[in-house]
Amino acid sequence: MGYVIVAILIGCEVGFWLLLGLGLASRYLWNRRRLSTALLICVPLLDVILLAASVMDMRSGATADLRHGIAAAYLAYSIVFGHSTIRWADAKFRHRFADGPPPWQPPAGGMARARYEWIFWLRIVLAYAIACAFLFGLIWLVNEPSRTGALIDFMLGLLKAPLIALLWPLGYTLWPKKVESSGA
Repeated sequence: MGYVIVAILIGCEVGFWLLLGLGLASRYLWNRRRLSTALLICVPLLDVILLAASVMDMRSGATADLRHGIAAAYLAYSIVFGHSTIRWADAKFRHRFADGPPPWQPPAGGMARARYEWIFWLRIVLAYAIACAFLFGLIWLVNEPSRTGALIDFMLGLLKAPLIALLWPLGYTLWPKKVESSGA
């Protein structure tokens, strides 16, 4: 079932964007709100499919590797950033195809931008924690260190993401970009 995890992972990613695109097209281009709602509600089901596939793979005797780590990272991203990604795409789509207002933009600079970057970084840390929780759950479920050692290695490697992302809030805090005043 090893490569099946990769196929399911790719299928979930393609499915996410397909369901999102069709859901937004249903809402704004075809005026089918019920269909749009149904399609957008299906998006989290992709996460359930990926979670079930990963657990079944490990329970069937697989040795954990990069695939299981990537699945955990995908699930964590989807949990933490999925809703805001859908909101972002909805705002872009509404603006482009339904004469909606321009999408929200983060603050241009100053301490407001630093605050925005710190909040975003905390969400990255939360996603990392959720990925680790899922991987620790797999380790506990399998209870065979010889089959799950790669998951610990993956968690240590994944730690680079929040550490590197820390550069943005630190940069905006230590060297805030000046915001041009709109006064006369």
